[in-house]
Amino acid sequence: MIKVLTMEGRISTLILLCLVLSGVGAVQVNIPQELYEYARGDNITLPCSFTPKTPLKGTELVIISWSAEGAQAGAKEILILTYYSLNKQTDITSPYEGRVSLDIDVATGKANLKLFSIKLADNKVFECRVQIPGDDEGKRADTARLVVLVAPSTPTCKIQGKAEYGQNINLTCLSEEGSPPPTYKWDSRDVRNTPRAPAPRTTDKGGILSLFNISRETSGFYICTSSNKIRSATCNLTLSVMPPSMNVGSTAGIIGGVVAALIVLIVVIYCCCCRKKKKEEEYAMGVHEEEYRDKEPALNGESRHADGQEDTRGRDAASPAGSGDRYEERSERDYDRRRDYDDRRSDYDDRRSDYDDRRSDYDDRRSDYTDRRDRNERYDSERRYDDERRYEDRRYDDDRYDEPYDDREPPRVPANKPTRRDYDD
Repeated sequence: MIKVLTMEGRISTLILLCLVLSGVGAVQVNIPQELYEYARGDNITLPCSFTPKTPLKGTELVIISWSAEGAQAGAKEILILTYYSLNKQTDITSPYEGRVSLDIDVATGKANLKLFSIKLADNKVFECRVQIPGDDEGKRADTARLVVLVAPSTPTCKIQGKAEYGQNINLTCLSEEGSPPPTYKWDSRDVRNTPRAPAPRTTDKGGILSLFNISRETSGFYICTSSNKIRSATCNLTLSVMPPSMNVGSTAGIIGGVVAALIVLIVVIYCCCCRKKKKEEEYAMGVHEEEYRDKEPALNGESRHADGQEDTRGRDAASPAGSGDRYEERSERDYDRRRDYDDRRSDYDDRRSDYDDRRSDYDDRRSDYTDRRDRNERYDSERRYDDERRYEDRRYDDDRYDEPYDDREPPRVPANKPTRRDYDD
């Protein structure tokens, strides 16, 4: 807490002492200091004392009130609380409900205001007033100013104007909070981060640094310091001064033009590639047609060489000068295609021969199968014949056994049965 006692305060104190010592006068209200400074969030006490014209017996009515008004001139006064001594009742207004209390002792003349968790909005002038019926002369009120100390917030640095050669620009610096109001100071460094003195025409006032007729040498680093009696905060920015033709708009236009040119170039290259590919496909189709014509037999007196070469003697004779090399290259390509065709034809013949071999093998196996089938059919036919003969023989024997023994005739020998021969024969 910092106590400040001005000359006027000293004179008021001396007058009060004289009146008290003399015992002549009226009520006197006094606040020891005119200015009180506390940090935001503190719990504070604003002292106030009063002395009546005559000592109080405790039955008199005493009304004590505290009020506050803005620090600005003409601000509206706001009542904080009112105390009545007869019933010892304190009325507190709603804006300060729960934030203030009164430390009162009428007999000793004490009426201190206690304020809890002060904030930046409490930067006001506070008044202590005492009213005693029948004692309406003298100094019935006194005031003091409360300053809530708030460290400056981190300032914001900005550039106002175009950073181009020959222009005038402002560098601004502002802290949103700070009590007492902070002061601002700018420092400059060159591009090598070396401290330098400001230009002769440069002004630094209220956080605004004005730069005139800037040039390339004006570029560098600028640091702003915002400070009050509590502490300080800083911000910085980098200033790059460019020629008028190198501003951001022109640079963006150049970049856009380059990008557009690249896109057009890519499209042109793509179209050329597509056209080239199309021509190659058309040429390939023409080569296939020519190869097909080469495969056709010679008609209407046309002749081919044995090796697949065309008779080009007449065409050579009729060809213009300088076309022999191209014709030879084409002939070589035709010869290569012809050889490729012959290789494929030979491969086809080999596969055809392999197919004929497999077909012959299949015919042999089929013939073998047919022979076996014929033998099986003959075997089945002979077996059926033997079975029928045995069946007829059994029937004949059964008929003979059914006749009487005497009437039985000797067995008949089949005509086709060979005669029995003795071993002697």
